[in-house]
Amino acid sequence: MTTAGVLAPLVAEYLGHLTHERRSSPHTVAATRRDLDAFAGYCGKAGIQHLAQIDGHMIRAYIAAQHRAGRQPVSLHRYLSTLRGFFRWQLRQGRLAANPAQAIRAPKLRRRLPEVIAAEALNQALDRGAAVAADDPLAARDQAVIELFYSAGLRLAELHGLDQAALTTDGELTVTGKGRKERVVMVGGPARKALDAWLRLRERYAGAAEPALFVSTRGRRLSRAAIAQRLRLWAQRSGLAVPLHPHRLRHSFATHLLENSGDLRAVQELLGHAHLSTTQIYTHLDWQRLATVYDAAHPRARKRPDADAKSRKP
Repeated sequence: MTTAGVLAPLVAEYLGHLTHERRSSPHTVAATRRDLDAFAGYCGKAGIQHLAQIDGHMIRAYIAAQHRAGRQPVSLHRYLSTLRGFFRWQLRQGRLAANPAQAIRAPKLRRRLPEVIAAEALNQALDRGAAVAADDPLAARDQAVIELFYSAGLRLAELHGLDQAALTTDGELTVTGKGRKERVVMVGGPARKALDAWLRLRERYAGAAEPALFVSTRGRRLSRAAIAQRLRLWAQRSGLAVPLHPHRLRHSFATHLLENSGDLRAVQELLGHAHLSTTQIYTHLDWQRLATVYDAAHPRARKRPDADAKSRKP
């Protein structure tokens, strides 16, 4: 029996588990399918005939081959996560005695700090964008998209999946995040104003049967690629000096909230993070502000050697 014959039904069953039981997003299921298909191809070249032949040595060799092919550590971590999940499922089904991917480690992943737009620069760009939106329906839509990204800290998939019915009259929004978990987010005044302006224009493009909040000129839900492209165009028109993408707005939302509140758990809830450790990356970004507050407020802050050295510079 070929490797495809061995793995194909197992992969299909696992993807069904992710879709119907775990309620994973279509994006996650598609990425998992690609990862497992690539691994199945590797198994085929290695002459694997049975599931039990796949062991830790083979998985380590597969990850090493991907590394030699130029895959970045973040991709290698994802491959391993996919394989661990797949073999964990096979273990639960009684087809394996142990998870062969469990003890395999990928190269060390350097955690990059999020790129953040300064609050003042972003606010100025939003104000310029609002002026342009007053005379252009599509600019009004784009302005509502940007305002909502920044006001609510949404992921791209969350904004893309928004329906008009998700909006409430009391300034809140129900979004579906990772794992299809729903959460309620706040919509600030400027974002609500931009949304109201877009909703007055939306009927020019959207048919009565289209539920999407943001639609293209063809009347269908605005695609993820189109959203990302419109963000880049908006940044150019608004005079923003840095590249703009959805996750950068989400990072900026989190960082600016943390800078002004210091409430990490509140930011965790608003972002929809399952674990506080995910949110804690933003504490690194806040260190410079904390140092400034310390120097200004602590009675003996001026005794700090680094502060004295800075004050003596010409």
